[in-house]
Amino acid sequence: MTAPRLQTQQGSSVCGASASRSPADRRLLHAVLALGVGGFSIGTGEFVIMGLLPEVAQDIGVSIPQAGHVISAYALGVVLGAPALAVLAAGWGRRALLIALIAAYALANIGSALAPGYLSLNALRFVSGLPHGTYFGVAALVAASLAPPGKRASAVGLVMLGLTGATLAGVPIASALGQHFGWRAAFVFVGLIAALAAALIRVGVPHIPADRGASPWRELQALRNKHVWLTLGIGAIGFGGMFAVFSYIKPTLIEVSGLPLARVPLVLALFGAGMVVGNIVGSRLADKSLMRTIGGVLLWSVLVLGTFAFAAEQVATAVVSTFLLGTVVAIGPALQIRLMDVAGEAQTLAAALNHSAFNLANALGAWLGGVAISAGLGWTSTGWVGTLLAVAGFGIFGLAARAKRR
Repeated sequence: MTAPRLQTQQGSSVCGASASRSPADRRLLHAVLALGVGGFSIGTGEFVIMGLLPEVAQDIGVSIPQAGHVISAYALGVVLGAPALAVLAAGWGRRALLIALIAAYALANIGSALAPGYLSLNALRFVSGLPHGTYFGVAALVAASLAPPGKRASAVGLVMLGLTGATLAGVPIASALGQHFGWRAAFVFVGLIAALAAALIRVGVPHIPADRGASPWRELQALRNKHVWLTLGIGAIGFGGMFAVFSYIKPTLIEVSGLPLARVPLVLALFGAGMVVGNIVGSRLADKSLMRTIGGVLLWSVLVLGTFAFAAEQVATAVVSTFLLGTVVAIGPALQIRLMDVAGEAQTLAAALNHSAFNLANALGAWLGGVAISAGLGWTSTGWVGTLLAVAGFGIFGLAARAKRR
């Protein structure tokens, strides 16, 4: 039973309508809430470390740049874990797989809190990243399968709301715990939320068996599909522009905009709010026209990133620009659904690879932004780097649209 067939058999009304009383709608609501809590935990665990690097460095006796390697270790775990686990667990039922993934995430984060030194912490952050992509990929498949026709992207967006909402609420809470009780407390918090998610998934997500005939070999067939590669390319390149800017947003706000250090967290919270807004709007637009939404968000990215260099010169415009930067995540649900549509029977691998692509975008954008700054082009040069990446992503989108027409 494939994800599209599941979708046509279950659900009969708008997934976002809280007033609905049908059993299908209640089942969808319970499922996306449970899956969203898991996403909230993963999003918090991924981003909280960025604000606690000085504390981590001091505790384990390394420099701050060395402590930053734990971020790279996590990202590497996401990139490698998404395809590997999706292929190896091809025959698992969806609910059982989700519980196993989020339980592993809980244990790895508790382990991170207990890590005695630099090498062990890097190893455990790598292990923590392994379930990330597969969890979101399978969660998206489950949400889409339970949604009524024409509302798949909105259902996926509700699941992703946990990830984007983590930047607004989860990260500040975990950061506060880390500041008051030590950085290890932040990972204990993440692990406990993940454990809660496992229990909620057991209760709130219905049993959905693996597709008939599912196997690692069948999942690997997705890698022979040019439409899958083009869609992944849009995410890995086009979405990298946002990370080129955001990776250096704090020093840019302070050095260029003149924002006081004490107000930086408030502006970063606006970035999180922009992510939430972008996720909601993007998913609803994707339900109306998938390819137009992808192309439109890429053009929106070009506009937002292209004006950043000018907006950063003044505090007021820099604040607005930071909020708008967050809205670029609107492309996420659309790309997730596009991968489901083009992957054929290799649904799990293709859906999981979406998050590998986003982490590649993170690495690429941060690296190229750093190259521009190191070359003496200034903090605002990241906006131009981001613009070029968004333009390149739109070029790949053009190739994908042309291939679709053929």
